[in-house]
Amino acid sequence: MQNKSLDGLFQELLENESLFINKEVLRHSYTPDSLVHRDNQINTLAAILVSALRGDTPSNVLIYGKTGTGKTAVTRHVGIELETKGESLGTSCKVVYLNCEVIDTQYRLLANLSRQFGEDVPMTGWPTDQVFSKFKETIDSEKQVIIIILDEIDKLIKKGDDVLYNLSRINTDLKNAKVSMMGVSNDLKFTEFLDPRVKSSLGEEEIIFPPYDADQISDILYERAKIAYKEDSLDEMVIPLCAAFAAQEHGDARRALDLLRVAGEIAERDNRSFVSEQDVKNAQEKIEIDRIVEVVRTLPTQSKLTLYSVMLLRNSGYKNVTTGEVYNVYRQLCRQVDMDVLTQRRVTDLMSELDMLGIVNAVVVSKGRYGRTKEIVLSVPINSTTKVLFEDYRLKPLSGFKPVLTTQLHL
Repeated sequence: MQNKSLDGLFQELLENESLFINKEVLRHSYTPDSLVHRDNQINTLAAILVSALRGDTPSNVLIYGKTGTGKTAVTRHVGIELETKGESLGTSCKVVYLNCEVIDTQYRLLANLSRQFGEDVPMTGWPTDQVFSKFKETIDSEKQVIIIILDEIDKLIKKGDDVLYNLSRINTDLKNAKVSMMGVSNDLKFTEFLDPRVKSSLGEEEIIFPPYDADQISDILYERAKIAYKEDSLDEMVIPLCAAFAAQEHGDARRALDLLRVAGEIAERDNRSFVSEQDVKNAQEKIEIDRIVEVVRTLPTQSKLTLYSVMLLRNSGYKNVTTGEVYNVYRQLCRQVDMDVLTQRRVTDLMSELDMLGIVNAVVVSKGRYGRTKEIVLSVPINSTTKVLFEDYRLKPLSGFKPVLTTQLHL
């Protein structure tokens, strides 16, 4: 049978009625005009930053809270308001937002900051001191107050806090410009790794974002759904179910928005005119598999070999897989792909890490006079996980490999 031309294929899909008016409203990058259930945090942050509108340097701020508690949305929202008010008052307030998961080195951070102010600094190649000097020179060319928002700041300090030390003291070198910093983190303990001088300078003010409860998440979803979906597109249980699932995830509004969006995409692919409760359940399963697949993809090779050992044992009919059995298979896999064989103790540690990531479930069981061992149960689908593992070129030679199993099956 002949394939349709791409034009014909897309034309047919375009003729299907979309459930969405504006899907972007359900993405994390969208900053709404109003934020529900975050008035206290918005007002506190505005009270700290208002001094920028008077031409003074605001205090540095650290903002903490779990993923999906509105930290980024609030900082962006208040930042936009500050810039807008500054324009109307004739005061130059510039808010710069950087995500430290992407811009995770001192050089990249300073180069990116310089580029935000029109300096063509290369992303590699200059001495870091030169980039920092260029940044100071550029911003000090006019009278302005600059707020630097460092989202996921904990990712930056894993590679050292020199840049934070330098930025926290930048105002002593400036004559016209004034700089204030705002650090945003999901990790309440990240400041323990900071130099005490940086910690005291950065944490002049602190704002905590508590998790949302299910009712608050429902309110957020109803607000977004009004803009995102066509009228009468959602079954009445869709939003409460999205909120309930997300409330289990420590009140994560991002997870709720993902569920609401993916459920709509699933319904749309089936060419249905409304989103059902089942679509939300399917979305929950899809998002969870996607999350695990992404985690597996980024594992170190030794962890991948450990995981694949468990999967091979499960495929061979082992119901309760023990660490000794995993280690036996792991050694065979290492020899097959010419990798160093780690000690059994180290492989047991790797399994504990896989357990923490939710990829396996390891339970310590007593074998009476034979001591204790861990029984390993897989928490991931075997087929999709195997595909991801074989994306790693080092594991490709293992395709079709059958290990020699020395112990009896635990059926």
